[in-house]
Amino acid sequence: MMNASWTPIALLFLSNIFMTFAWYGHLKSLRESALWVAVLISWGIAFFEYALQVPANRIGYGQYTLPQLKIIQEVITMVVFAGFSVLYMKQSLKLDFLWAGLCLVGAVYFIFRTP
Repeated sequence: MMNASWTPIALLFLSNIFMTFAWYGHLKSLRESALWVAVLISWGIAFFEYALQVPANRIGYGQYTLPQLKIIQEVITMVVFAGFSVLYMKQSLKLDFLWAGLCLVGAVYFIFRTP
């Protein structure tokens, strides 16, 4: 069974996959569709994002502080987005992804350190 502190992280990871496709997937897959079609499909995808994100935050709030949950979510968002950009949207991986990642590592350090 998964450790309770990892459950919200896993749920946030899954929710971010749905969120990324809801926000950006239509740029490739629905390019020729009417805007209202892209919006409706994106809303449908976003439902699953919220169905995972809300429980992740509810469970995680007992394990992490609110700022820690937010930083975890942001780091996961950037990891998922980098993978989405390269694998789905066929964008090239740039050194700037590394620098942004290092900034996020700094954010994780500062939000989790004890004063």
